Order: sequence, then structure tokens, then C-alpha cells
Amino acid sequence: MKLALIGASGFVGSALLQEALERGHQVTAIVQHPEKLPSHPNLTALKADAYQPDAVATAVAGHDAVLDAFNPGWGKENIRELFLQGTRSIFAGVKQAGVKRLLVVGGAGSLYVAPGVQLIDTPHFPAEWKEGAEGARQALELIRAETGLDWTFVSPPALLEPGERTGRFRLGGDELLMNGDHPANISVADLAVAILDEIEQPKHIQKRFTVGY
Repeated sequence: MKLALIGASGFVGSALLQEALERGHQVTAIVQHPEKLPSHPNLTALKADAYQPDAVATAVAGHDAVLDAFNPGWGKENIRELFLQGTRSIFAGVKQAGVKRLLVVGGAGSLYVAPGVQLIDTPHFPAEWKEGAEGARQALELIRAETGLDWTFVSPPALLEPGERTGRFRLGGDELLMNGDHPANISVADLAVAILDEIEQPKHIQKRFTVGY
């Protein structure tokens, strides 16, 4: 497939890039700093501004699907606003380009831990992650209102970590996956496996899913 990957140099994006290339896909990596990406015969590195819908449209045109691993950067004070600004721009650009398939990587904060209670609203949710998690939660609401795209939203589990690629994990829906009394975890490499599986064999069109061990 021809895949456009937004945010290919980030924590999740770099794992997605590696997994997609290993599966033989042609990848256009859309980043701010193309020089940071590895050289690969199936990789085209492209500098484009995710906050500009026209730039997004030009970058993703002609692709079979768009993987959106956009993140403004956790150190930014206005991360919530930037998250929503970038999300709106990417949605608009993808539609403008005529690409129907969009997979968005979000956060765990919007997963439910009890009826009507999302993880982000629990007392022990880390304060330093809250603004970014709120941006991701609002991004999910934006895409749920989107009827013109074959979208999928992926929420990692509460613990997303470096680690090996095993190819073995559980899939879930809108509820936080648990291992007994503890939140489930997953390596970023296996998150990438789950995401590329979904791109190759879609099972969650216009739905959110989560994944974990």
C-alpha cells in the first residue's frame, strides 16, 4: 500500500514507520525534520506543516491511507489547543485530498474505567499529562462526528513503553484494558503491529479500539 504517515519521527510514529517498511509498504513520512529519518528505498521523507490543511492535502494526495501520529510535543503549555488545531487541519487536509482511510493515534485518557467515567477524570491521572490527554479526548469527539472518512481511532493502553515486538496482544473497545488490578501495558512496537494489522485488514471502521497485553 501507499501510506502517508504524519509524525513519523515521534515515539509512536517511528515505530509505525519501521513496521510499515518491514511489511513492504511504500511510506511518505510527513515530518518537520526529514533529515532525522533513516534512508530506505520505500521511504519518501516530506516536510509539511500539519497545522496547514493545504499542506496536508498536498502531502497525502494519492495515498491509500493516512496514519496520523501527530503530537504537538508534551512540553508545550498550550498542547490542548495545538492538538485540536492540528487535528482539525489534518482532517480537513485528508478530505481535501480525497483520501478516505484515516487512522488516528490518540491517548488512553478517554478510555472508560467505569460506566460514565473516563481515565482522565480519575483522581490519580498524572497532572503533567492532563492537557495533552484532554486534547486527544476532544480529537476523538471531533472524529466521531466525521461522516466523510473511513476513520479508526486507536487508544494505547495506560502504559505504553519501549520494548520488543512480540505480535501477541489483546484488542479492546472503549474500556481500559486491565491485567488483574493493574492497567495493561504494551510495547510501542506491538502497538505498531496492531495499527498496521488494522490498516491491512480493517475491522474498526468509524470505531475506536484499544490494545494491550
